[in-house]
Order: sequence, then structure tokens, then C-alpha cells
Amino acid sequence: MTQYQPNSTVHAGYQELAKSEVVKQSQSPDESAGEVTDLLCFSHLRWNFVYQRPQHLLSRASQNWRVWFIEEPIYSHEDRLEFHPVSETLTVVVPFLKHGTSHEEAIRQQREAVNQLIAQHSIRDFIAWYYTPMALSFSDHLTPRLTIYDCMDELSAFLGAPRSLLDKEKELLNRADLVFTGGMSLYEAKKTRHDSVFAFPSSIDYNHFEPARHSLPEPADVIGIAGPRIGFCGVIDERMNIGLLGELAQKRPDWQFVLLGPVVKINPAHLPKGPNLHYLGMKPYENLPAYFNQWDVAMMPFALNEATRYISPTKTPEYLAAGLPVVSTSIQDVISTYGGWAPVLIADTAEAFEQAIDKALHHTMSDDWTAVDAFLLANSWDSTWEAMNRLILARMTVNFQ
Repeated sequence: MTQYQPNSTVHAGYQELAKSEVVKQSQSPDESAGEVTDLLCFSHLRWNFVYQRPQHLLSRASQNWRVWFIEEPIYSHEDRLEFHPVSETLTVVVPFLKHGTSHEEAIRQQREAVNQLIAQHSIRDFIAWYYTPMALSFSDHLTPRLTIYDCMDELSAFLGAPRSLLDKEKELLNRADLVFTGGMSLYEAKKTRHDSVFAFPSSIDYNHFEPARHSLPEPADVIGIAGPRIGFCGVIDERMNIGLLGELAQKRPDWQFVLLGPVVKINPAHLPKGPNLHYLGMKPYENLPAYFNQWDVAMMPFALNEATRYISPTKTPEYLAAGLPVVSTSIQDVISTYGGWAPVLIADTAEAFEQAIDKALHHTMSDDWTAVDAFLLANSWDSTWEAMNRLILARMTVNFQ
């Protein structure tokens, strides 16, 4: 049997870069950097949305500091600031603004909300962690010990991105002490724009998804869906090639296509419909293994456009940890990391995608998973956070001197 070896050069490379940066900045990071007690995260994603990179990383960060996850405002009938504890050291902060609030007034009120948070909880020495550069509009007056830009996506390429986003990103890059990227393509795009850019591609909570390889109870909304089942899990938006999905469903009425996740920024009425297309909505993170257990093949039918040019899908390692073969369109980070592995097949046209799924359905992969599992175990969210934390402590030590 052919042995498939992981294309792990890119992952090994970022770990070595992170280690060398720690050595360069401080031979022994001063634990007095631990005087920092808080981390303020500014996010364009909501905590209770799809469980992904921010939740994985900041849950681990909350073992070191109090984490305040500050979401974008919700517009309602009154102004208020809500706090939703996730744990003793992690709190989601949600500003509510009145309908009709002007842009300028919304910025002013969000600035006040941040000031209220800091005063109310005696936050003095903290890290500012940004997922969206737009948050600088109301947080540029802050004086954190350290500023981190965790660039998980090229947001300027997304549907509905503000025109000022690129200017705000330039400002954030000038302020940031460290820049992390969510994949190698993003790293290549950002590495010349800052002195300390480090790639941290999608990682995996292996122990969470591995049970999908064994017998698990069948979710109620899957009962009655025949097989074989081809599954997708993630946000359904402009990044999905809905034309490709529709063609596949028409070409193979004997296959069942099961899609988990919210429909965002596109009209649900425009999604392809058919008796073998099943849109089951967003599912809790803890329930995903039970759904994956019911699939035969996982798919990632992404469109090839500006919005997907730099993505590094978190679902790739999650599908693999669940023991699922994967068929994806030619997303660069998928190809560069997993290209050539037995369980990951690349196809772009409906005909090629159909052939790849058929191959995955009929291919036995017993021993092929040895190298895959070794790679996944070496690229856990724990190891990613450990490498990030080394960089953070080293840079805080330098800043404190």
C-alpha cells in the first residue's frame, strides 16, 4: 500500500520561526510579564457563532489572563452594555445601541463602553487583541502593554467589507507588536508589511473529533436521510460555490448532501434545492462529531474568488480527525498543506468533484491514516497557543524593559 506523507513543511516552519523569535527577543522570557492581568479582544465574530479560531485561542488565553471578548454592537430599542460570562476568566461583552444611531454616535458610544468596561473591572495592564481593524475606530485611545493582530481572514475581500477597512488595517499594522496569520497564504501577503509576522494555520482539537470514527448516536434530524451522505460544515456565504453544489446534486440524485451551518450574507432562496440537499442549520460544537459520524465523505466546495484566496479552512483537520476523506476545490492552503495525501482530493469542476467523491467513497484507507494522525496530533490548538504564548511573553518582556 502506498504510504502518504504529510506536507508538513509549512507548519514546521512557523514553529521554528516562533522559537527563533523568542530566542532573539529574550533568552529567558521574564515571568514578570505575567503582571498583565487582562486581555481585551475586539472581534467581528460573535462568540456564539460558529466555534472556530477565536474561541479555541481565547479559551486557552483565559488560563493566563481575564479575557474580555468585545463583540460588535447589536441594535435594539435601548442603549446598554451586557456581560455574558463564559467561564470565571472569560466574559463576552455586548454593546447594545438604539436603532437609528448614526455612525459617529455609534463610535462614540462604543468608545464609552470600552472605557466603562475598563473602569468597572479595574483593568490597568492589559493586552489588546484584534480580529477586526475596524475596532480601532473606538479603541485607538487605549495604551495596552501589547497589541496583537490575529489576522484570520482577508476581511477586505469579504462581501460588504467597509471601504475604510484597508486604511484601518494599515493603522493596526503600525500599532501592532505581533501579527499572527490564520494560514500560509495570509502570511505571504502580510510578511512584508510588519517586522514580526508569524503564520499559525488552522489547528485541531483532535480528541474532540476522533470519537466520530466510532459508533455515536444518530442525530434526530439525520434519521431518514439515506446514504451515501456527503457532508459540509461551516458558514454558507459568498465563499461557497453554490453552482457547483447544485450541479453535483443534480448529477448524483443517489447521493445525499448534508450541510451544517448558518446562511450568511446571501439570500437563502438562492441556494440550490432538491430532495437530496439537506440544510440542517448551525449545530453546537459539541454535537459536530455525532454528525460527522454519519457522513461518508466531507466536502469543501468553495468558490475560487478573492474571498477565498487566503482562507485556511479549519474544517480540513476537523474532518480528517473524524476519519473522513475530504474533497475540496483548489484552495491554496489546502493544497500546500494536504495536497497529495490519500484522504484529501482536489477538484474544481462538477465532473471532477463527482469523480473525487466517488473515489473517496470506494477507497479503503486503513493504514493511510497513520501519517495523517501524527500530523494532526502535532498541530493541536494547544501547541499553537503554546507557540503564540511564547512570543507574547517574550515581546512583553522587551516592552517592559
